[in-house]
Amino acid sequence: MTFEAKSLNEVSSEIRNKWGWFLALGVLLLILGGVAFGNLFIATIASVYFIGWLMLVSGCVGVIHAFGVKSWGRFFLWFASGLLYALAGIFTFYNPTLASVIFTFLLAAALVGSGALRAWVGYQNWEQNGSGWIVTAGLVTILAGVIIALGWPVNSLRILGLFLAIDLIFQGWALIAFSLALRK
Repeated sequence: MTFEAKSLNEVSSEIRNKWGWFLALGVLLLILGGVAFGNLFIATIASVYFIGWLMLVSGCVGVIHAFGVKSWGRFFLWFASGLLYALAGIFTFYNPTLASVIFTFLLAAALVGSGALRAWVGYQNWEQNGSGWIVTAGLVTILAGVIIALGWPVNSLRILGLFLAIDLIFQGWALIAFSLALRK
C-alpha cells in the first residue's frame, strides 16, 4: 500500500466537499453536551465507565505483554503492572461512585500541579512577549483545581460530567464553525 502525496489544494477541496459531515458531527456533539449538562451524574458515571474500560483493556494488554518479554528478566514487574491496571479497571465497574471520587481528586491534583508548572515556566520566561498570558493561564488552572478540591468529595459525582459536557459543547461549536467556514 502506498500513500500519495496530495497537494494542499486537493486536500482542501476534499475536506470542503465534506463540510456537511463536520456540521452533522458538530450538531451531534452539541446535543450530547446538552444531554450531559442535563444529568451531570449520568455523564460522570459514563466517564468513569469509559476510563474503566480503557484501564481494563490496557491492563490486559500489559499482562499479555509481560509474557512476550519474559526474557527481559522483568516479567513479574510487567505482569504486576498490567494486573494492577486491569484490577483498577474492574474496580471502576464495581464501584463507579467511589471511582469518580478518586478520579475527581486526581483531576484536582493534576490541575493544581500542571497550573503551577505552567505559571512557573511563564515566570521563568518573563522577559518573553506573552509570558504573562502563560502565567495567567497557569493561575487559572490552579484556581480550577483548588475549586474542585474544595468541593471534594461532595461534588465528585458531578465534576467529571461537567468537564465532559463542557468539552462536548466546545467541540460541537468548533466543528460547526469549522464546517461553516469550509462551506464558504
